[in-house]
Amino acid sequence: MENTRGPVAPKDPTAKRPFYYVMKNKEVCGLPQPDGRGIQFIYESDGRLKASAKFIGNLEDEKMIAELDTVEGLKKQIHSIGVSVKKAGEPVNVHFAFQMYGHKDPYGSGTILEMDLPSDGMEMVMQLDRFEWSDDDNVPGQIRFEFPEGGMQAKVTVAFYLNDGYVAPPQTEDKDIDFESPAYKNMIADSLLQKGNVSRIKRAIEKARNGEEVTFAFIGGSITQGAGAIPINSECYAYKTFKGFCSIAGKGIDENIKYVKAGVGGTPSEVGILRYERDVTDFGKISPDIVVVEFAVNDEGDETKGEFYDSLVRKIYNSPQKPAVILLFSVFVDGYNLEDRLKCVGEAYNLPMVSVKKAVYDRFYLSEEDGGIVSKSQYFYDMFHPTNIGHDIMADSLINILKLADNAADEADLDITGIKPPKGGEFENIYFVDRDNIDKTPAVVSYDIGSFTGDQGELQRVERNMDLGGTPEFPAHWFYDGQAEDEAGRSRAVFKARIKASALLVAYTDSASPEVGTCEVYADGEKKLTIDPHVIGWTHCNAYIVFRGEQAKERDIEIRIPEKDRDKKFTFLGFGIVD
Repeated sequence: MENTRGPVAPKDPTAKRPFYYVMKNKEVCGLPQPDGRGIQFIYESDGRLKASAKFIGNLEDEKMIAELDTVEGLKKQIHSIGVSVKKAGEPVNVHFAFQMYGHKDPYGSGTILEMDLPSDGMEMVMQLDRFEWSDDDNVPGQIRFEFPEGGMQAKVTVAFYLNDGYVAPPQTEDKDIDFESPAYKNMIADSLLQKGNVSRIKRAIEKARNGEEVTFAFIGGSITQGAGAIPINSECYAYKTFKGFCSIAGKGIDENIKYVKAGVGGTPSEVGILRYERDVTDFGKISPDIVVVEFAVNDEGDETKGEFYDSLVRKIYNSPQKPAVILLFSVFVDGYNLEDRLKCVGEAYNLPMVSVKKAVYDRFYLSEEDGGIVSKSQYFYDMFHPTNIGHDIMADSLINILKLADNAADEADLDITGIKPPKGGEFENIYFVDRDNIDKTPAVVSYDIGSFTGDQGELQRVERNMDLGGTPEFPAHWFYDGQAEDEAGRSRAVFKARIKASALLVAYTDSASPEVGTCEVYADGEKKLTIDPHVIGWTHCNAYIVFRGEQAKERDIEIRIPEKDRDKKFTFLGFGIVD
């Protein structure tokens, strides 16, 4: 007979140490990898881990928060890490990895804490002192959940158990959100910063109802890309807004309504204005009817402090299709955004504007009885990006404007060409020149690519439209691979072009790789810029102004690799030209 009894004297359970959460029932989805696995990357550097400890784990002790900035502080404070993964259906084996970034090589020289665990919701605990730590550890870098197949979804929880002498804050549980409640509807109504002139939105809805082809497009940063949404393609605010538009128009998805999502993480409107033709209009093949512009949390990187944003809005609004433009102001966990800087653009042109901050931020601190609807831990996936619930709220705020437009009285379209740009419009007519179109660009009189002969440069990849695999940004680039001389031994580490322009930008790829070097940009022999791709520290497309406000004339432009970096690599994406 089979013995089904347990042990006669089971060991006493190990007493749980005090702890706080850094993730709690967080939704993840394994993005498909070339080898068939699915990986969810969760970045913890640049203050993200500290923010999670604060708004997920209720940590308020400033000394403890500061310790999470470094690996040394993490080891001092944290005794062990508890991880659980809960996936619907048959359990699978999940690999958990917590990677420290190194000093010398951020992605290659740090310790990786890792373990395997089942996806059945059971917590597994790893004790930090059982790992061999690298002497080069710098900062907590990223957490990965690796699934056997791409597309697998789960909810994960990560708890930090404390060493002796540390006191944990109380951990609270959030209540479910009632999306049909009057309080929720009041919150969404409060997102309306300005109704503006909605004639173009109304026209797009009528076209869609009549069966005409309509395109709804979104351009912005990582929030528009869908960061924090699980899965990123179907749970992001952009796709949810698109579905809401289809519902208002009474049409099925893709029946006659097309969807364009052109969000790129970490990029301001300075890069967005260079991406618009390729990423949104596909060089004139697509004519959007509505464009949502979302750069309120990205535009600190705009050198002009608002003129690129103003110019992009004008570029879209004044394009031949005459699309509606809706300005969307998202928000970070600390309340940061640039709404106050940028809303003057919408006010000047009487555009519809949505403020997520206006809707949710004060409510984070209210009790349920006083109108509190959503907590920070429910809204934010990390310190920058919304959860699925956050993306729901953003979408509902935009759908609110669509419904207002649908029910509004007819009004005349607004011509903004005669309105003075509040931030300046010098870059409204900028266009991007890359390897694909340089031979067709009259402003480029001549060029010599030198040793910038390759097209295998390091490129930022993003989930465009409904794609989950990642599309490379600026694919028609020029790549310098470290081969500075030609067959005759002559130096070729320079890209030369004679360009007629009144303003000029250069675009390139940032990188964390030590194999990547710097470059220098010259105009008529005068050094204008030194570009160091390591300042940002990750694979990221970027742009800088070479000159502006000049008389349109021909100038000799050079992209030079300095002597010290001739054996390193550099990815040059192209020029932004105003002529």
